[in-house]
Amino acid sequence: MKQRRLTKILAIVIIGTFAAGISAFADDIKDRMKQRLPVIIELKTNGIVGENNAGFLEFIGAKREKADVVAAENEDRQTVYAAIAKQQGTTAELVGKRRALQIAKNANKGEWVQDNSGKWTKKE
Repeated sequence: MKQRRLTKILAIVIIGTFAAGISAFADDIKDRMKQRLPVIIELKTNGIVGENNAGFLEFIGAKREKADVVAAENEDRQTVYAAIAKQQGTTAELVGKRRALQIAKNANKGEWVQDNSGKWTKKE
């Protein structure tokens, strides 16, 4: 009986530690994404990047300003989509497509968005 109780306590401690680790990891991603947001807004406002139909930033045209910021953002988005997909029992691709619809709906006037067919348009 005592061993069973110790096993339960150990399991709770392990699960708690794991959950805390995930929370810290999520907070880290959230912080990075928040820090990049002003640069991303500027890139969108200047028509350099748009939101594609998979939930990622994509360059519009030949300019590749701040490519490191765009790559980092897309990498973090992929991580977030994968975590959500795991929780919901679906795929990261489906989560990204759903997010793309939300992003397009809330995009500011003049920002580039890609529709389901792959056509790029400026939000009006």
